[in-house]
This record gives sequence, structure tokens and C-alpha cells, in this order.
Amino acid sequence: MTVPTTEDRWQRDRGQRPVRIGNCSGSIGDQGYQMLRQMELGDVDFVTGDYLAELNLAQNVDAYLNSKHPGYEPTAWDGLQKSMQTINAKRIKVIINGGALNPLGLAKKCRDLILQEGYDLQVAAVTGDDVLDMIRKDLGQNGALVHLDSSNDSIKPAKHLHAYLDRETHPLVSAHAYLGSRSIVKALEIGASIVICGRVADAAPVVGAARYWYKWSDTSYDELAGALIAGHLIECSAYVTGANLSGFEKYSPELLFDLPFGIAEVSQDGTCVITKHENTAGFVTENTVKSQLLYEIQGNYYLNSDVKAYLDQIIVEEVEPNRVKVHGARGAPPPPTTKVAVAYKGGYQAQLLFNLGGYAVEAKQAFYEKQIRRGLKLKGLADKFDELQFQVVGNAASDPKTLLSSTTYMRVFMTAPTQLPIFGLLGVFVDNAMQHVSGAHGSTDLRSAMPLAYLGYFPAQLEQSRLHEKVTMLGCDDEQNQELDVDHGQNFEDSEPRVSRSVSPDQQDCTIDDFGPCAEVSLGDVAFGRSGDKGSNVSLGIFVSSAATYAWLRLYLSEDRMKQLMGNDWSSDYHLERVELPNLYAVHFVIYGFLGRGVSSTSRLDSLGKGFADWIRARRCMVPTKFLQP
Repeated sequence: MTVPTTEDRWQRDRGQRPVRIGNCSGSIGDQGYQMLRQMELGDVDFVTGDYLAELNLAQNVDAYLNSKHPGYEPTAWDGLQKSMQTINAKRIKVIINGGALNPLGLAKKCRDLILQEGYDLQVAAVTGDDVLDMIRKDLGQNGALVHLDSSNDSIKPAKHLHAYLDRETHPLVSAHAYLGSRSIVKALEIGASIVICGRVADAAPVVGAARYWYKWSDTSYDELAGALIAGHLIECSAYVTGANLSGFEKYSPELLFDLPFGIAEVSQDGTCVITKHENTAGFVTENTVKSQLLYEIQGNYYLNSDVKAYLDQIIVEEVEPNRVKVHGARGAPPPPTTKVAVAYKGGYQAQLLFNLGGYAVEAKQAFYEKQIRRGLKLKGLADKFDELQFQVVGNAASDPKTLLSSTTYMRVFMTAPTQLPIFGLLGVFVDNAMQHVSGAHGSTDLRSAMPLAYLGYFPAQLEQSRLHEKVTMLGCDDEQNQELDVDHGQNFEDSEPRVSRSVSPDQQDCTIDDFGPCAEVSLGDVAFGRSGDKGSNVSLGIFVSSAATYAWLRLYLSEDRMKQLMGNDWSSDYHLERVELPNLYAVHFVIYGFLGRGVSSTSRLDSLGKGFADWIRARRCMVPTKFLQP
């Protein structure tokens, strides 16, 4: 009698049960042991990893070109080294974008380790995301790039949005298109056990795994949409198992230490169950799943190179402890374009921090701004900055019981095309060091005020039909490598304008008074939330736990109310989109322009927008008392 091998069982099970996909990374900081952990703590068919943020690639370009960086992410290689023996023994397939600038280089490292140890594994690299030459050619022909949000006439362009057009001062550094799952599927079909990608979309490894497992076609839109949502839910490390969770204070801190990463069990119809390995910390609940689902989405649909996923009818329900089912996603053809992360040399930035506090603190803040601006004018530098902002961080207590509680930070944020204005401002500060007002004091870290080169970011569009994706299956040496081109198909569909309503039509005749007596409390006393950056914009989802409370929330949280809650940080330069997601008891907003040109150059202290939700939750609101629990 022949005993079936692990490989035999894997092939036998393929497509006959839900595919089990574990995530091992959501950023470059996630260490290699997380990959091995997903493989050893329980059964998985695939391990996927998303290592890249919008500017990870660009930050290493110069070092890579000068042979001072390997081009791939070191934490990805660390995970593969630690896990290779287990990958071979358990026949687990690995799909990651940790190849970054050099996916072929990381694939070769894997190939060499496999040959050295005598493992029976094949490695493939996915390339074609680097479109810098194409973007440069387009600039020469068209004069400017097409911004990702250009189809919305209500959005005002950020200041210096097209700074890259000054090629001498702001030369392009990199341009990487967000690829979908096609090349991943091709690599798996020709026998790859490990697929090393560059800039594929965050959820593409999960979509590729499910697409291969079930042999879905290009037009299996509902199924692909479900896999896209599954990928989105587990792509961010431990965000679906307890991290970055509003309401965390209700749990014991020990429960949130050493969190496991998420697992998605994707079924034939695209529905999924989000879970984690047993006997680990953290938890998977409706709240953790809803929080991640609302994170970084684009209103009522989510765009991807493979599919457009509609979110209006998604249902999230806990079916067992630490097992949450997600279903109801609808799919449609993907857009004809994909996002391209274009990076260019932005110039220099710095921040000067010093302490002000005690009596008359607002007058002190006004004094220092006037003193510094006067000094810059005398030096002829007042108009040499791209950005110069005087910010106050924190509020001094009205009756402070400690020195610290009476103290605020004065933050002077600046960007400039050269270092000269920044050094000039630092000189003004030092020149006036002994001409300070009462109550100003030290602990100033002048190192942070030194000019630091930064990268500008421009999210562009590129037609998918112009991409030249390629899969390279590595042989025993480079001469035996097999290269395959990947077709992109023709099933595209332009995206309709986004839905945005201040209040739904079915609530036009309803008023806040209909919900009974109210009390002034923080919005966070009744609502949860999650926020994050999307280029220049902040994505914000606010949700509650019951249908009754949601009836109030969707009426209360109108566009005008959100602008009011944003207080002095709201500007007419911004554009607000609002959609309702009734099955999630959620209202979702996109605030266009809040982060300027994006994370790398924004003057916001919270450059990633992650604190935005809890700021709004901290605002005082009139909430019906019947929804407030002890």
C-alpha cells in the first residue's frame, strides 16, 4: 500500500476545502520568526506577506544602485531562512512582496539555500512593477502625470503637487506599479513553491493563492472580490487580532502582548473566515474584523488590479470564538488603470521643538512665531520655504499640579528645496536664545532641526495594458532560468463616481430628538473607529455595535457634523466623501487633502493618519442616554 506524501495530500485537498492562508508580515519591521510561527503553530496551505509601504522602495534606491543595499527586504530573507526547512517538510507555499527592488535577487538567495540543503522546492520571481523608464517617457510626451484622484473635480490639488516637474531640483527616484495576482497564479501553475514579488498590491498574494487553489477565471468577480477582502483583512500584521483596536482599554494588557497574525480561510464562493492559531494571545472578533475592513478603503468600493469589490452588502458575523465569517462582497471588472507610486527628491525638511508652558502660554506661542518670522525676514529667507508651520502640541493644564502638566511643545515644521533656509531658521533661533520669554525652557533637541533629505510622493495612474509582467522560474543556475510573459486580459471597466451622501434618503424625516434624552459624552463612549493614510487623504470608519445605535449614528454623523468635529483642522481646501455601510453599522469618510502630498512630506504630526479616528472619538457629542452603558 502506498502512503500518500504531504505533497499528495496537498494536491488532493486543493479546491475541495477552504484554503487556509496565514499572513506573516504587514511592514518591513515584522521579523522573520513570524513566518515560521505561522507554519509551526498550526496548519496552513499558504503563507503570504506584505512588506511594502508606499515609499519603502524609493528609500533604498540610491543604496541599492551603489551596492550598499540588497534591494530586497532583510526581514523577508530572515523569515525565509528560518522557515525553509518547514516549507520543504510541510509543502507550504509562500507568496511575499519582500523582493522589493530586487525580487530576482531574493529568489536567487532562496535557490542557493535550497540547493545547499538539498530541498525539493522551486522558486519564482515576479517582475514588471518597475516602470520608471515608462513614466519618464510619459513625462516627456505629456508634460505631467495623471493623479490617482484626478477624476474628482471637487478635490483641490495639494500645494507643490507637481513639484517633480522641476527635474533639476526634484528628479524622479522610482516609479512602481501595483501589480495584481496574475503573475502569482502563473508562477504557482508552473510549480513554484515560493513566489517572490516586487510591488504587488497588498492583498495580491492572498488573491493569487485563492485564485490558484480554486482555478478561478478572470471573470469570477464575486469570488475574486471575496478573496480581495480576505487579503485586506489579514495584510496588516496583527491589526485583525487585537492591534490598533479602538476599545483596547477594555482588555487586559497581557492579552495584547506578542500578538499572532491573522489567518484567512477562503471558501470556493469567496467568503472567508478570519481566525488565528489556537492558544495564542489576542482575539478575532467582529470589532477587530470591522476595524480592519474599514481601514484604508475608498468609500463603498475597493479597487484592485484584479477586481473591483463592492462593500455595501458585506456581512461580518462571529460564528465561533476567534472565528469571524465575512461574506456578501460583490465583484465587478477591475479598472483599466493601476496605481503607480512615483517618488522624487522632495528637498529637505526639519522640525524644531522647544518647550513652552505655565502662565500666558498662548501669548508665548504667538511671540515665538513673530520672533522667528522677523528674523527670517531680516535674513531674506522668509519666502524660501516650501512649507513653514508653527504648531502647538498639547494643552497646558489650567491648574497644573506638576511642571510637566503645565508644558506644551512648540513645533516648527519646515520644508525647503535646499538646506539654506532651514539652517537660517536654526540660526535665528540660536541668535535669540537669550532673548526668550519667561517660562520658555530647554530639553530642545537641535538634532531634529538639522536638514534631512526627504522623498516626495505622487500616486499616478498607468494603463494595465502597458505593463510588462514577467515570471522567472529559477533553475539550478541562471542559464537554466525559465522566463514567461504574463498577459493582462481585456476585462476592464471604468469606475463610476463614488457615492457620497450627507444623510441617507430614508432618514430625511427623522430627527435627533426622536432618540430621546441625550448626555454629553465622548463619541468613543459609544462608537469604535479606525483610520489611516491613503496618499494625500485620510480614510476614517466609525462604527457601533447595534442596529438601534446605528440608526442614531448615521443620522448624527453627517458631512456637516464631521466637519464640525474636525474643528479648526477642517479647511475648505479639503473634500469630504461620506458613505454608509449598514451591514457593518458603519459610516465611512474620506478626507481628501488632509495629508498634503502624503506621508513623507506632510506637516501633520500624525503623518500616517492613524490617530485621526481616536481624535474624533475623543470629541464631545450629545448621545442618547439609552445607548450609553455603564
